[in-house]
Amino acid sequence: MSLPPSARQALEAFQQCPGWEQRARLLLQWGERLAPLTEVERCEANRVHGCESRVWLTAECRDGCWQFRAFSDARLLRGLLAVLLARVEGLGAAELSALDLADWFERLGLARQLSPSRSNGLNAVLQRMRQLAAEHSED
Repeated sequence: MSLPPSARQALEAFQQCPGWEQRARLLLQWGERLAPLTEVERCEANRVHGCESRVWLTAECRDGCWQFRAFSDARLLRGLLAVLLARVEGLGAAELSALDLADWFERLGLARQLSPSRSNGLNAVLQRMRQLAAEHSED
């Protein structure tokens, strides 16, 4: 599976970091790039359940390709969401369902720093993305 341009950019940036401290700083910078969701978008219907922190997710499908936007109150989680969004940008429903989240975070050098609860939360976000894509394809 080839990487979207934003995912290649993330991979190159994170692979240049020699240690966790630099990756954590880079993660926070990526999180700052996320466009905040409006008050209307931060509603219960867009909330991702299964995350300890509050996370909201919106989705739009254009020509069979998914565009997601996400936001969280937690700074580090915003960074993790940003690199997840970079990875899924423009994917179709089948590609989304085949995505190996653990492999992506391993390639970024972030897997060892993901606590079980954070890892579960990111998996919940990916599951919600898959669910939205599946619901849309049934229309």
